[in-house]
Amino acid sequence: MPFFTGEGEGKIVYVQTHGVNDPGRSATPFFLAASAAAMECEVKIYFTMYGPQLLQKEIIDKIGPKGDTGQKLRYFIDQALELGVDLYVCQPSLDLNDLAIEDLIDEVQMIGGAAFNEMAMEADAVVSF
Repeated sequence: MPFFTGEGEGKIVYVQTHGVNDPGRSATPFFLAASAAAMECEVKIYFTMYGPQLLQKEIIDKIGPKGDTGQKLRYFIDQALELGVDLYVCQPSLDLNDLAIEDLIDEVQMIGGAAFNEMAMEADAVVSF
């Protein structure tokens, strides 16, 4: 029996905990989320701990998985968004990083811990980076 039937019934939540100090981990959640969305899965990415740093308007055109060379983060973000991936940010993690929701790209929604827990419990898979 195949691992994924392609029926589009899966729900996946990716959790991004790494920020600008670990650019090699910056694009993978977007890439995997875009791939899953293309397979007609319902996909969400939740940014917590240092992850919200990657959603800053001033950062997405400056870094990517190879640091300041190669494809920039905006490319991976746009791909995911175009395929219907939803982006969420942890409110306490904004405080941790001295950020406000206005510092982030417009497509991000802020949620709290209870909303994330509910999202995770409803998912078929939760993958953390």
